[in-house]
Amino acid sequence: MRPNTSSPERQPLFLPIIDTLFWLLAAFVACRLHGDAFASPAALSLLALSAFAGAVSLCLGYLWLLTYRRRYPAGSFEEATAVAAQFGVSALVMLVVAAGWAAATATPLRTLTLAATFALALLAALTVRFAMRLMTTYQASQYYQRVARDQAPIVVVGAGRVGEQIIHLTKFDAASPFTPVGLVDDDPTKRNLRILGVPVRGTVDDLISVCADLSAATVVIAVADFPADRLKQVTTSCAEHGIRVMTIVPVRQLTNRTLQISDIREIDLAEVLGRREIHTDVSQIAGYLSGRTVLVTGAGGSIGSEIARQIHRFGPKELLLLDRDESALHSVQLDIYGKGLLDTRDMVLCDIRDRDALEAVFAEHRPQVVFHAAALKHLPMLEMYPEEGWKTNVLGSRNVIELSLKYDVQTLVNISTDKAADPTSVLGRTKLLAERMTTATALECGRRFVSVRFGNVLGSRGSMLWTFKRQIEEGGPITVTHPDVERFFMTIPEACQLVLQAGSFGRPGDTMVLDMGEPVKIVDVAQRLIAQSGKDVQIEFTGLRPGEKLSEDLVAHSEHGERPFHPLVSHVRVQQEATQAVEEMHAWAVGEDPLAETTQAASQGSAVAGLRVPDSAEALR
Repeated sequence: MRPNTSSPERQPLFLPIIDTLFWLLAAFVACRLHGDAFASPAALSLLALSAFAGAVSLCLGYLWLLTYRRRYPAGSFEEATAVAAQFGVSALVMLVVAAGWAAATATPLRTLTLAATFALALLAALTVRFAMRLMTTYQASQYYQRVARDQAPIVVVGAGRVGEQIIHLTKFDAASPFTPVGLVDDDPTKRNLRILGVPVRGTVDDLISVCADLSAATVVIAVADFPADRLKQVTTSCAEHGIRVMTIVPVRQLTNRTLQISDIREIDLAEVLGRREIHTDVSQIAGYLSGRTVLVTGAGGSIGSEIARQIHRFGPKELLLLDRDESALHSVQLDIYGKGLLDTRDMVLCDIRDRDALEAVFAEHRPQVVFHAAALKHLPMLEMYPEEGWKTNVLGSRNVIELSLKYDVQTLVNISTDKAADPTSVLGRTKLLAERMTTATALECGRRFVSVRFGNVLGSRGSMLWTFKRQIEEGGPITVTHPDVERFFMTIPEACQLVLQAGSFGRPGDTMVLDMGEPVKIVDVAQRLIAQSGKDVQIEFTGLRPGEKLSEDLVAHSEHGERPFHPLVSHVRVQQEATQAVEEMHAWAVGEDPLAETTQAASQGSAVAGLRVPDSAEALR
């Protein structure tokens, strides 16, 4: 059997018996060290009675506190503390008995001898436990070295408690595919530190050279709250040198169990490219969601399903999940409720293009809050089939907005995209029209109808990361449109937090935009994924697609942003577009108007320098 180093099996009576013998032996040794002070029968009776009382107290204390039932790992600090406490209680009992007997028989009380008994017994008991720990550790090490084969050497970033756990786990578990060879840590007090024989060899800045010196091609991040900028620096430098970066599952998942080999996982690129999280005001969010009827359109999509999961935690009166994809509804119901029967009225199969069917949903459930996430989002697809984008993103959105107005919805949050800022594609133009209709309706009714605009979402179905990983699995090549193309990125949870927050502090008609920091080059993302995979995969550049920009904008040139409520959220006001007049914008939206081509050319820098393209909507009027 493989030895257990954390809590070895013990014989039930071995430690209680040996501790009791140590106690009695310590009393005898203390007596001998004291010379002839205990030569009289009364003095010897005093010592014997006191030692016996202490031994009985020791046994009863152990049985009561269950120390011998594998409560602590052998030789651990916790066990040493418990043993010292119980020996202390026994010493106190011994002192009380000795003092009583001495008073009754007029025998001198030898407190120094009693103290020596306690000290010698405790020293012997702890020595046995530490010896047991050394023995089991040695056995585990020998077993590991005997059966383990082909482990990959790893360097652990972080020499704290998490790092120590990883060292212990990978060093003494024969099932581990790794063997720790070094640590790095920025804490100057940890220089020259060794954890189970594995030394700290430098700081995080020395990581690449340490990996080279130790022939390690894998790094494990063992810091619970590693700063995002530091993580990005580490992953970037490791990717450049072909070093694989791994981490552990979030610490909150380890609250009720110990770390396991399966908890060491590939680092999620979303953790590297994702923005800092928005600190949401839970009380504000709960205030408009708890006890309310909430409708989420497009609830089967990546954004819609995450919004639904987060809303569910705030206890709405009823959560309506609407999508035209029954399989997507099945998946989200399974995620949220743990069942996928699809036999309740809160799972709504409906297409937002069908106004009559959508109105029946509003009439039956009377939602008070609506999150509109249903949309067609793939830019090149909509360039080929622009009418489909018009029907869903414009006419479908109009249905949602007008029915929200008709059925007294108090809060409507329209999910938009950064491609709506100075749009050059069918996707951007149709989503901008949805923003404009939301603004116009909000200013008409005075209710909190708002839009939320954000960039690319990491990890969503059909997203860039999903595509790249699939291409790497198939051996490549990874297809990138242009070596200089760059995009803003958000994680799905972060995007959904913004959406929920927008519903609490957005003013009627606002379009809110997250401060997303610096854009990331797509080719850099591809290179990181290739380095992380350890495969030799080529990158192929295919050229920009129709309607695609090299760089996206978050705010249009004609828009002015302000941040009245949150330091990371800008509020802009887009031009109004009445829902009744949106048909007039059809030609512009689907790219049939020549102004659309002019706008696209100007945004890509191919127009004459200094050319100011007029607002297309105004030009059409």
